[in-house]
Amino acid sequence: MLIHDILAHAVKLYPDKTALVDGSTRYTYAEASERVHRLAAGLLSLGLQPGDNIAILANNSHRYWETYFVASVAGMPLAPLNTRLAAPEYEFIVNDGEIKALFLGPEFAEMYGHFRANSPGIKHVIMLNGELQGAIQYEDLVSANEPLAAVAREWQEDDMLDLCYTGGTTGVPKGVMLTQRNIVSNAQHAALLGFTERDTWLHVAPMFHLADAWACYTVTLTGGTHVFTPAFAPQSTLEAIQNNRVTKTILVPTMINFVVNFPAVREFDTSGLEMMLYGASPMPVDRLLAAVDVFGPILLQAYGMTETAPLLTSWRPEWLDFSDNRAARNRLSSCGRQVPGVEVRVVDLQTGEDVEPGHAGEIIARGPNVMKGYWKRPDATEEVLRDGWMHTGDVATVDDQNFIYIVDRAKDMIISGGENVYSTEVENAIFEHPGVLEAAVIGIPDERWGEAVAAIVVPREGHTPTEHDIIEHCRALIAGYKCPKKVVFQAEPLPKSGPGKVLKTELRKPFWEAETRQVH
Repeated sequence: MLIHDILAHAVKLYPDKTALVDGSTRYTYAEASERVHRLAAGLLSLGLQPGDNIAILANNSHRYWETYFVASVAGMPLAPLNTRLAAPEYEFIVNDGEIKALFLGPEFAEMYGHFRANSPGIKHVIMLNGELQGAIQYEDLVSANEPLAAVAREWQEDDMLDLCYTGGTTGVPKGVMLTQRNIVSNAQHAALLGFTERDTWLHVAPMFHLADAWACYTVTLTGGTHVFTPAFAPQSTLEAIQNNRVTKTILVPTMINFVVNFPAVREFDTSGLEMMLYGASPMPVDRLLAAVDVFGPILLQAYGMTETAPLLTSWRPEWLDFSDNRAARNRLSSCGRQVPGVEVRVVDLQTGEDVEPGHAGEIIARGPNVMKGYWKRPDATEEVLRDGWMHTGDVATVDDQNFIYIVDRAKDMIISGGENVYSTEVENAIFEHPGVLEAAVIGIPDERWGEAVAAIVVPREGHTPTEHDIIEHCRALIAGYKCPKKVVFQAEPLPKSGPGKVLKTELRKPFWEAETRQVH
């Protein structure tokens, strides 16, 4: 089965079922499939060829869903772009990814203007809606072309379908190559969590992020209905859940926290919700229980990463126990157990052997969902794909029932508001400031975002940069969510090991000493 087969399966079994709900716009599966095939024909009419890479920069919508499927029908791998990046980052990605056409939401037209001059490879810009001089209208491509009769490419399961860029430990984004087999396998694994044709899924987490994107495939495979809201806000999320009788969705913990603390939350009818997955970062048990008080015992943590398409572990409803039993409460802090179809282990960082319960090690995984590799990065691919296993860089413990508990990260990655921030990337930006001699970036506890980006800076002699100076300097180079929220200045050199590596564990201690684990 390939991705276009998932859509064909839904059309065969549920042709008249409502597939897409976007405000007042509604399409059945038969209508949605026809639009996808018309759009595919439209892309080919522009002179694009099967095998060309395309990208999308937009907020959530039914058109975003359509691009995920048109990639397979038109034979053109899709790069879904993070909506929170800075212009230099987009410029790097579209050039590195050899992007030939860009689907663009009107909300990002101004941003596109900041990197278009240095992105000569983009031959066509297709506006999802709204106007932009020289751009093609999405709906014109749909209406002006007859549906493509057959897929435009003879796909193999190991061919790349999605090119998903993640932050890099070297400060340079890496393109994760996800194949047809990776994505289809993950859709099938996720379906086993209990999806049926009765389900209505709310796309409120950003669709560029695999934390939500996988649901485009799984919910379609099982014949459910997709509901879209452009971007997260507590009230609009609650309205969508109530008005559409949403049964399932996924949120990152910071979103759940905002919704739970929304003053009018209990005025909305959320009784239709049967499952609220959460992921991208752990959630403290006390906040989880606060959410259960609002929504009921329907919250399930899932864990994965872009490189695994993304699902590795998850809770199941029958494992939940919200009683006062201490062991049950402790288990709520786990990210569940491996999902069917995937093998997950926690191994000693030195020996590679499975750790004993309670001991920390690195999470490694294998399965048909594990990426093909990093785009044009063979060395980086070799580093994480070793002996048939994906080495995640996440440190965890495991209990005697194989529940996994994430406790730290081996690669100094910070998770702020569900977004991955690599410290090296932020440090590279800080070091471009002329007043900085040394800098180290760490994650510190934050009640709103889970973790906040903090910078420890040693100024150059004769320079006195301020916190505002450093933050604004970073804003010009990297996405706002990656910029430091706190800057601490010190005169003495940063602590270092014998070989000269900065001891970030020492820098973290004052901020984390009151915390029970090193992930907030």
